[in-house]
Amino acid sequence: MNKVYLLIGGNMGNRKKQLQKAVIKIGEACGTIILLSHFYETAAWGKTNQPSFFNQAVMLKTPLSPIDLLNAILQIETSMGRRRAEKFGPRIIDIDILLFNDEIIDLPNLKIPHPELINRRFALEPLSEIAPEAMHPAFKKSILCLLEECTDALEVRKLEN
Repeated sequence: MNKVYLLIGGNMGNRKKQLQKAVIKIGEACGTIILLSHFYETAAWGKTNQPSFFNQAVMLKTPLSPIDLLNAILQIETSMGRRRAEKFGPRIIDIDILLFNDEIIDLPNLKIPHPELINRRFALEPLSEIAPEAMHPAFKKSILCLLEECTDALEVRKLEN
């Protein structure tokens, strides 16, 4: 079984309900959910004139390969109504693979670890809640260390679930 960390997020509709629905679908299609972070609220990143995002980190055990996992995730996003109309635009759901075991994958349609992980506080905060000691395989630093070094000034607010 592969140990995977995902980040789920969205800023359309009932954000908390969409994340909860995504977690159920991930468990059904991808493997066993082991840990979930709290929900975190963050102002939109990249394109700021839109509603704030809710994000949550997920630890998953999966028999799927990285490509099969990506395909399953894309199907979940589509089934939940995700439309890729605008880069950094509003979305009902977004599911990113942050880490896959300790692998480094560099394919045209899949890069693991997520290439922007170290620059995004909204990903590092929830991930550090459930996996502070997990190591970034390229930088050889823990998630907690990367969070402490992160220069992203965007406020990330932990919510009570």
